[in-house]
Amino acid sequence: MYILNKLNYGYSTLEPFIDTHTLGLHHMKHQKNYLDKLNQLLIKNNYDFRYSLIELTKHINEFPKNDQSDILYNLGGVINHNIYFNSMSPTHEKPNAILMKKIIQDFGSFNNLLKQFKEKALSIKGSGYTFLVLNENKLELINLSNQDNPYSLNLTPLIAIDMWEHAYYINYQNKKDIYINNFLEILDFNNANKYFR
Repeated sequence: MYILNKLNYGYSTLEPFIDTHTLGLHHMKHQKNYLDKLNQLLIKNNYDFRYSLIELTKHINEFPKNDQSDILYNLGGVINHNIYFNSMSPTHEKPNAILMKKIIQDFGSFNNLLKQFKEKALSIKGSGYTFLVLNENKLELINLSNQDNPYSLNLTPLIAIDMWEHAYYINYQNKKDIYINNFLEILDFNNANKYFR
């Protein structure tokens, strides 16, 4: 079975931007619920867990049609949360030199990327995520609804913000702009930097 990824930081270490209670619930309740449902669906289909989670997005057609949608939804719930949690840290690592050059090439400046990222996230209707993705050799910002995931679109996600209400409502209520601003204070490019060596 697939297991829940451990976070690279403690639940309290993102305060005051994201509080301990919200982060703990988000990881141990919301993400784990997607993981548990995914495992149940896969076991029901006698799946042998041969693929990584990301590889599984490319093999969804191996399952019966009436289960594919539920598998993909819960799989996205696990994957998207992993990307989101890996996009934050108390150390707030910046893009490395190669990624920064690419950001400047595709967005004009790092500050312009952050500005467009916030605008993109604020434009989401309902629940979803904003991703910075690598589309072949170009950086792009995209919004995906619910638990649709970039890997299913042959895109490589670098960072993400979760815009489902459970990610921010306890602290920010309907003040999405403040949540996004504070997310940018703990935005971490350590995972994204791995693609630019």
